Amino acid sequence: MGDDSEWLKLPVDQKCEHKLWKARLSGYEEALKIFQKIKDEKSPEWSKYLGLIKKFVTDSNAVVQLKGLEAALVYVENAHVAGKTTGEVVSGVVSKVFNQPKAKAKELGIEICLMYIEIEKGEAVQEELLKGLDNKNPKIIVACIETLRKALSEFGSKIISLKPIIKVLPKLFESRDKAVRDEAKLFAIEIYRWNRDAVKHTLQNINSVQLKELEEEWVKLPTSAPKPSRFLRSQQELEAKLEQQQSAGGDAEGGGDDGDEVPQIDAYELLEAVEILSKLPKDFYDKIEAKKWQERKEALEAVEVLVKNPKLEAGDYADLVKALKKVVGKDTNVMLVALAAKCLTGLAVGLRKRFGQYAGHVVPTILEKFKEKKPQVVQALQEAIDAIFLTTTLQNISEDVLAVMDNKNPTIKQQTSLFIARSFRHCTSSTLPKSLLKPFCAALLKHINDSAPEVRDAAFEALGTALKVVGEKTVNPFLADVDKLKLDRIKECSEKVELVHGKKSGLATEKKESKPLPGRAAASGAAGDKDTKDVSGPKPGPVKKAPTAKAGGPPKKGKTTAPGGSASAGTKNKKGLETKEIAEPELSIEVCEEKASAVLPPTCIQLLDSSNWKERLACMEEFQKSVELMERTEMPCQALVKMLAKKPGWKETNFQVMQMKLHIVALIAQKGNFSKTSAQIVLDGLVDKIGDVKCGNNAKEAMTAIAEACALPWTAEQVMSMAFSQKNPKNQSETLNWLSNAIKEFGFSELNVKAFISNVKTALAATNPAVRTSAITLLGVMYLYVGPSLRMIFEDEKPALLSQIDAEFQKMQGQSPPAPTRGLCKHSTSGTDEGDEGEEPGDGGNDVVDLLPRIEISDKITSELVSKIGDKNWKIRKEGLDEVAGIINEAKFIQPNIGELPTALKGRLNDSNKILVQQTLNILQQLAVAMGPNIKQHVKNLGIPIITVLGDSKNNVRAAALATVNAWAEQTGMKEWLEGEDLSEELKKENPFLRQELLGWLAEKLPTLRSTPTDLILCVPHLYSCLEDRNGDVRKKAQDALPFFMMHLGYEKMAKATGKLKPTSKDQVLAMLEKAKANMPSKPAAPAKAMSKPMGGSAPAKAQPVPAPVEDSVSSTIDAKPDLKKAKAPGVSSKAKSAQGKKVPSKTTLKEDDDKSGPIFIVVPNGKEQRMRDEKGLKVLKWNFTTPRDEYIEQLKTQMSSCVAKWLQDEMFHSDFQHHNKALAVMVDHLESEKDGVISCLDLILKWLTLRFFDTNTSVLMKALEYLKLLFTLLSEEEYHLTESEASSFIPYLILKVGEPKDVIRKDVRAILNRMCLVYPASKMFPFIMEGTKSKNSKQRAECLEELGCLIESYGMNVCQPTPGKALKEIAIHIGDRDNAVRNAALNTIVTVYNVHGDQVFKLIGNLSEKDMSMLEERIKRSAKRPSAAPVKQAEEKPQRTQNINSNANMLRKGPAEDMSSRLNQARSMSGHPEAAQMVRREFQLDLDEIENDNGTVRCEMPELVQHKLDDIFEPVLIPEPKIRAVSPHFDDMHSNTASTINFIISQVASGDINTSIQALTQIDEVLRQEDKAEAMSGHIDQFLIATFMQLRLIYSTHMADEKLDKEEIIKLYSCIIGNMISLFQIESLAREASTGVLKDLMHGLITLMLDSRIEDLEEGQQVIRSVNLLVVKVLEKSDQTNILSALLVLLQDSLLATASSPKFSELVMKCLWRMVRLLPDTINSINLDRILLDIHIFMKVFPKEKLKQCKSEFPIRTLKTLLHTLCKLKGPKILDHLTMIDNKNESELEAHLCRMMKHSMDQTGSKADKETEKGASRTDEKSSKAKVNDFLAEIFKKIGSKENTKEGLAELYEYKKKYSDTDIEPFLKNSSQFFQSYVERGLRVIEMERESKGRIPTSAGISPQMEVTCVPTPTSTVSSLGNTNGEEVGPSVYLERLKILRQRCGLDNTKQDDRPPLTSLLSKPSIPPVASSTDMLHSKLSQLRESREQHQHSDLDSNQSHSAGTMTSSSSSTTNIDDLKKRLERIKSSRK
Repeated sequence: MGDDSEWLKLPVDQKCEHKLWKARLSGYEEALKIFQKIKDEKSPEWSKYLGLIKKFVTDSNAVVQLKGLEAALVYVENAHVAGKTTGEVVSGVVSKVFNQPKAKAKELGIEICLMYIEIEKGEAVQEELLKGLDNKNPKIIVACIETLRKALSEFGSKIISLKPIIKVLPKLFESRDKAVRDEAKLFAIEIYRWNRDAVKHTLQNINSVQLKELEEEWVKLPTSAPKPSRFLRSQQELEAKLEQQQSAGGDAEGGGDDGDEVPQIDAYELLEAVEILSKLPKDFYDKIEAKKWQERKEALEAVEVLVKNPKLEAGDYADLVKALKKVVGKDTNVMLVALAAKCLTGLAVGLRKRFGQYAGHVVPTILEKFKEKKPQVVQALQEAIDAIFLTTTLQNISEDVLAVMDNKNPTIKQQTSLFIARSFRHCTSSTLPKSLLKPFCAALLKHINDSAPEVRDAAFEALGTALKVVGEKTVNPFLADVDKLKLDRIKECSEKVELVHGKKSGLATEKKESKPLPGRAAASGAAGDKDTKDVSGPKPGPVKKAPTAKAGGPPKKGKTTAPGGSASAGTKNKKGLETKEIAEPELSIEVCEEKASAVLPPTCIQLLDSSNWKERLACMEEFQKSVELMERTEMPCQALVKMLAKKPGWKETNFQVMQMKLHIVALIAQKGNFSKTSAQIVLDGLVDKIGDVKCGNNAKEAMTAIAEACALPWTAEQVMSMAFSQKNPKNQSETLNWLSNAIKEFGFSELNVKAFISNVKTALAATNPAVRTSAITLLGVMYLYVGPSLRMIFEDEKPALLSQIDAEFQKMQGQSPPAPTRGLCKHSTSGTDEGDEGEEPGDGGNDVVDLLPRIEISDKITSELVSKIGDKNWKIRKEGLDEVAGIINEAKFIQPNIGELPTALKGRLNDSNKILVQQTLNILQQLAVAMGPNIKQHVKNLGIPIITVLGDSKNNVRAAALATVNAWAEQTGMKEWLEGEDLSEELKKENPFLRQELLGWLAEKLPTLRSTPTDLILCVPHLYSCLEDRNGDVRKKAQDALPFFMMHLGYEKMAKATGKLKPTSKDQVLAMLEKAKANMPSKPAAPAKAMSKPMGGSAPAKAQPVPAPVEDSVSSTIDAKPDLKKAKAPGVSSKAKSAQGKKVPSKTTLKEDDDKSGPIFIVVPNGKEQRMRDEKGLKVLKWNFTTPRDEYIEQLKTQMSSCVAKWLQDEMFHSDFQHHNKALAVMVDHLESEKDGVISCLDLILKWLTLRFFDTNTSVLMKALEYLKLLFTLLSEEEYHLTESEASSFIPYLILKVGEPKDVIRKDVRAILNRMCLVYPASKMFPFIMEGTKSKNSKQRAECLEELGCLIESYGMNVCQPTPGKALKEIAIHIGDRDNAVRNAALNTIVTVYNVHGDQVFKLIGNLSEKDMSMLEERIKRSAKRPSAAPVKQAEEKPQRTQNINSNANMLRKGPAEDMSSRLNQARSMSGHPEAAQMVRREFQLDLDEIENDNGTVRCEMPELVQHKLDDIFEPVLIPEPKIRAVSPHFDDMHSNTASTINFIISQVASGDINTSIQALTQIDEVLRQEDKAEAMSGHIDQFLIATFMQLRLIYSTHMADEKLDKEEIIKLYSCIIGNMISLFQIESLAREASTGVLKDLMHGLITLMLDSRIEDLEEGQQVIRSVNLLVVKVLEKSDQTNILSALLVLLQDSLLATASSPKFSELVMKCLWRMVRLLPDTINSINLDRILLDIHIFMKVFPKEKLKQCKSEFPIRTLKTLLHTLCKLKGPKILDHLTMIDNKNESELEAHLCRMMKHSMDQTGSKADKETEKGASRTDEKSSKAKVNDFLAEIFKKIGSKENTKEGLAELYEYKKKYSDTDIEPFLKNSSQFFQSYVERGLRVIEMERESKGRIPTSAGISPQMEVTCVPTPTSTVSSLGNTNGEEVGPSVYLERLKILRQRCGLDNTKQDDRPPLTSLLSKPSIPPVASSTDMLHSKLSQLRESREQHQHSDLDSNQSHSAGTMTSSSSSTTNIDDLKKRLERIKSSRK
């Protein structure tokens, strides 16, 4: 009992798992009760039992198991998570329940299975049950069959898939166990209920007794379609409806629908395909040509036997079909014709869609053979053509069929019509669109008037069938002229027709039409006959209403009311109006007068033809009033317009009366039911008046009204024919103008272009220019709707005219057609019209192609030509192909019939001579253009072979094939290509080229399609095999294509298709599918009808994943990262959608979602430090091994457990490499978002990665290296430094991998080592790499030696550890290595040292053997480099690279230990070479540390310059000359086809090949340098700049990282680019063409280049950077000022937003902005201020003041303020008028800011006015009262105190002191701080010096004080003005003078500059005498520099900036103290005296 009480206390779920059966029984009982109580299906309680349900059903104790089954059933029924248990529970039921002896257990088991099906898990259940059929235990098999039978019976064949069941059925009938056979029989009977043919076919071969029994049972079954009795959860509502219907007495209709929806399994699908081509008799092709008919018969009989196989394997049946076709067409023996027809039938039935490609050849032959009268031949031919029709579409064979319709032989006509009738039966309203029906109806209408009765009958049947298929509404327009008798006959035939697809399609339209009789329609149910009678029932009604009673018109028109009337009754007048209008008869004048007098005042009618115009006018006014008051229904439109047309009618001479008349016509058309008959009465008169100056507008208005009433297409046709039947050019041109406008208002749908294209051609040829212009304008409007194909019609016009048309088209390009504003009401009332219109928009374009005159070339494709093409001699084959090309070229547009050409060309596609293959491809391309959309019918026999050519090994052949396929696809659309198995067969071929090209093509085309044929699924298995292809490119292409396949097929189908893969492959593919699911794009939206173009344009844009703007400045290898980010954004939404869509998400996704949220790396405070301490204290193993042992792995696991997400850790330490790949992918994803986490776990991550280095799987290794590249890039951005323990536990293992045999891995490892130098000192890396040179692996030794060479080259000798001597001795040992690569690497490394240190190297390496020494000397001689001075980077080592990234972050991370400037000085003094100073650009950049530490105190001191040899600045900036190559011949005929030539060359600028790019740039430079040719570049500037910055990006990201590339090549390319750009930006007209976006990207590229540390490392790098500086200045000055200002603002905003962007980047952008501010006074008038202010407004929106103040640097806010301040100053209050582009100004921070500024400046206007007068003349009032003086001075000091106006204040104070030298300013200074006093004194002194020095330069004599540059801490101090107030340009001499003064002040030497001719020549005045200075002085300055730096940490940055004109570098040295300044000033003064 003790035990009992033990388990009684346990919770329920534990009882259920207890080992005691009693405990379990109790547990199950309690669980059952709990399950019954839980009401909420999503209760968390359910999840507790998720893992236990399998145990419930598989319990070993039978009694307990029963209870468990009951509980499980309740669980499955109610728990929302139950679906997850399907597989395990059902397999448990099959194996452990179905074998139980108890019937109850079996019943419960079956019930559970059915319940799983009900909760939407049918597939999984069926899979398990089918597995159960393979069990050895017959009991289990019987139970499985029974379950399947019940499932099918209850749920129906829509849920239970019959296909897999039917396949295993025959096997069950062979079972030895009777019970199994009996159950199988019952099952077969049940299946037969649902699908008769399929099961019959499959069981044909079972035991005859069994079959007989079955057939007897089958006969007994009811014929009505079965219905499911049980529904899935998602269909429960349907069930409820069904019950309601049954209770209401049952309605057949619902059932009928359901029955129809059951997917019928096609027996064909279940058959094995038979290969027959190889089984043909060997002599078949000889025999079939034999003269004896018996031999021919034998051959045919052999084929007949073979084609009886119901399913044939795909193959090339072209020859066989050709032979059979020949027999049908030409054989004289009719018996053989019948036999050949039977063979064709067999082929068509056996091949199905695969026969479609041959259909086009055979159909015309069979139709023409119908001339035979013998019934057996006719029958065979009918069977053949019907079978062939099913393999293709009516569209494809329509041309051939229509051609035969005109045959004179009545039998052929009859049989063709009958064939059309039979074909129509297979169509639905969607597969028989109006465009296709129209030509058929036209042809059949001729036949109904034929003399032969059988032809007429056949035509009636065909038209009746069409009527039945698409409904009266669609067919009626085509039957407008058919008389009543014939129309009735057509309807009669229509009623007899039975459609193949049931009557659903026909009924759908008819039900809509039979609305007046809902009762009867419903009662009739599915009986189509009654329905149609209902429609024609109410015929007499409308006929009475229609005004035929008094019809005096022609009888034919009277009769046509009948169809119109019937339709109008049917549709409740919805569309009735329109149909009635078509048919309104013309009334006699008497009838009209009678009707008009009923509604018009009698006086009105009498005065219509009065001779007094005033009376006529009065009459018109009355007429108008009457019309305005009439109701629509009462208005007799025809009568009224006839009255208006009555004498004088349209010959009215008084314009006022005429205007009224036209206006009334418009009114009648708008207000009445205006018919086409009425329209015809007035249109002639309107066209006559349209050219009238006074009445033209009224005429147009009336026409537009008529177009609204009678539809534009008809009106346009009438108007155009009338206008061009008269000769008045004014009328013609105005008609064309009206039509242009009307098309825009009404839209283009249904417009019959054919009708007026000939008129347009007449207009184009008119002598009157106005007519020609109007015609061209009309074409422009049509182009909007039709597209480029419109031009084809006018190809043969004169060149001059064609160029005008092209210009018009060019204008329209890129525009989208406007949404129609008129003609919409008709559509909205037309109700059912919508459906048809859906297909129409596409027709517009095709129409145009139909208009082209096409030439029949089949007669030119002679048999001689075909045999030529197939000749053995390749030259003759080429001749044949040339002839074909000539024929096509000559014809231009051809008809689809091209005889034997397809077969001949197909043969040439696999020609051994590749030139011929290419020629054939070119011909096929021509063919596609020439044949247009009709090329569709050749896709299968010619298109697919082109795809085969994509597998060619030659690149150019593949490219040609791809171009051809694209040309074809452009004409045919994709449907034809994707239908059938052909494409999947191509993909199946294991040719890597074919696969990658084909997948690439599909990936490009699939995203553009809205829907695809279902056959696309056939490609999926091959796509999966491509995902695992040996070839990497194939794998990549397959992965790229995966999301697009999924977009069309859906994830579910794709996942299901993995079922047949091996388990390992399946996991891999499923993982890829998951990934693809996240990237899956949405399908392009369907274009809306009215706005087909605009919608189409915008939707795809939305659908594409939005590429996030990725900063280029990070690094080349970060490419992977942006993609991931991009992919994630759309992925989120698509996941969410899929979750909503599926009721029960699959098991895996749920788990993932539960676990995988949250960070993957958890930051544990001091975790890393603790781990390092543990390692030092030997508490854990030191990470040091030759191969990782288990204890290391376990230790890492343990350490990771606290700081890595559990699920990620599981992936990381999984035994399967796939999971490692997953883990790496996740880590890459989270790298950016979890920077801190990554850094805190860095030691563990690196250790884990070292384990991956020991894996054998390459894919993991590649992924790991990819991750490391991203990781080290991130660490260097974050300014992180690797710790010693991180480095020592990682670097040695990384170096092992540098010896990998795979080149790509070695390359990656080298790239990582390169990056590591940014986070770990190179000198410390050196010993690790040195250790690597001792490896046994020769590749590793060689690579390590190369890497050492690179380190020495980059960082100088100081990296050599422990000493250069020791290191070099070790390196030199390898000169004698066995391996050639190692020897070379060692020699190269020592040569590198030699290039740095010269002969000293020989001392360092010590003694070498003679052989080694001679090798070394030889190598040194060969290396072209002569020893130069040591690299400047020497001794800078680590700092060099890190500095260039971001020095201020360095300071933060490293702490104050390392002071930048002191280290630089140290570096300088250590390398005692004078060239050192050249390279240090550091001094010319902002000192960010100082800005960082600036506390906002304002202090102004003279900048103390670091002493450099500044001579370089005075050197003329050399722009490296590109080596001019021979200019390509393209440019000689500049004006023949300049644009395309330039386009081509510009496209080459962005080439990946450096030489190609340089050549292109050289050619462009040649053009830019010649003034007469430069204008050719106009219009191409943006394109050229885009190509240029793409090339800059390419260099930055790819070329610079490529170690193999010679860096001189890159420098050469940079030189060409910069040279070109400078040439370009010197031509102002071209420079102004650059647009904002392009300028932004260009500036981004140039600034990124200036900051690229790798450039400085190159020999000529400095020169490049200097040239870039010059170029940037040019760009700023010469570009369109609005565009460049706007671009800079956007760039600044982006750079401040981007976290990856370095502060230096933003800084340089701001410097550019300052430069622009300096230019503003001169350029302000040319700037679009509204746009600039909008940009500033957007900037301030993104960065409000508060946010800007939080920036590390205060520069952005000051830059902005300066810009606004300058704009305010220049524009004054008017600036507020330029805020027009800002939406809500009141909320704009900008407006408030400007208002404040304006207010501030208004306050100061007084003092400013004084200043203005002071400038020009002496002041009138010299002395003012003391009070005034005080006020004035107080104002000045107020200004000095304010941040914005400091400079201005000081200038005013200086002026004031100068005027009133006796003024005492002491009282004002007394109260202020010491700092403020010294600041004011210093400021005044500086102004004094500046003024004195300026006085010597005449040009700047008139500069106003506020424009001066002073050292005041406002941003303007950094911006020296480029123009003075008089608007003169200040030359460079001014700046040179200033620079000299600065040099003098600092005691620097000025002598050297005089012997520099280039710049001295610029000086207008002799320079100031030089001041002597000595080197001692320089040294003292250096020491002063250091002291002052320490003293003044908080100096203001602006005072440190001095600008030189030619460069943008600014010195940022520290400030010095006041005493020092005073000393200097003394020195300067003395030197002047």
